[in-house]
Amino acid sequence: MAWVGTALYGAFAIGAPVGTSLFSRFGFIAIASGTALVPLAALIALLPFTVTSRRTRTQPSAVASVVRAVWQPGVALAMSGVGFGAITAFIALFFVDRAWAPIWLAFSALSVAFICGRLLLGGLADRVGGAKVALVCIVVESVGLVLIWLAPSMLVALAGVVLSGLGYSLVYPGLGVEALRRAPSENRGLAMGTYTAFLDLSLGVSGPLLGLVAGSAGLNAIFIVSAVIVFGAAAMPLWLLRRSASHQATGVPLRSTS
Repeated sequence: MAWVGTALYGAFAIGAPVGTSLFSRFGFIAIASGTALVPLAALIALLPFTVTSRRTRTQPSAVASVVRAVWQPGVALAMSGVGFGAITAFIALFFVDRAWAPIWLAFSALSVAFICGRLLLGGLADRVGGAKVALVCIVVESVGLVLIWLAPSMLVALAGVVLSGLGYSLVYPGLGVEALRRAPSENRGLAMGTYTAFLDLSLGVSGPLLGLVAGSAGLNAIFIVSAVIVFGAAAMPLWLLRRSASHQATGVPLRSTS
């Protein structure tokens, strides 16, 4: 799962400076045209694939079982996603407000940190456990957001962005391991879709809510509020670790659907 999204963030890292260059030379129409046409190149990559059809019917009981299995890691993932949403939605405005440039550097720094985390440390969840990795990375992400909030200079803000991106990069696979471990083996595809939906919901809701925070308390407040929410997500992997330790101490196996 650590590889999921790596290519996407590579596109973020490259697209930010390229988009800025296009805008400065040719105006917004160049960005609009590029974002409309470039995705069509994906069709070329898809042509070699053959379409297979397999119709299966998911029972309502299976959906309920999967939701019960993944909602705890999913909630923690949603809370950690608030920090990522805060950076992607508001870091450009924050840089403009502070007269820091170039703005695209923040997006590229976030993306490069995310990719490096996935490439270099992606196997940690399998080796030391998903809950342990998620706990440490949630704390790292929170520290990064606090740095952005306190940043007296662009360099400090970028350091905060890098820490946030590095921490956030392994929260998804770390908690994902725990979600899959608890899900029924025959419904792991459904489990991954349900687990990821928590992140999608978080990104959809956090933007407008953090916008209200910015409107009432200023752009700076967005990042400390996000840091508090992200740090709160640490309670879930901590609980999972304690629960696992309790089961090991008593010799009672941890049920995959609990």
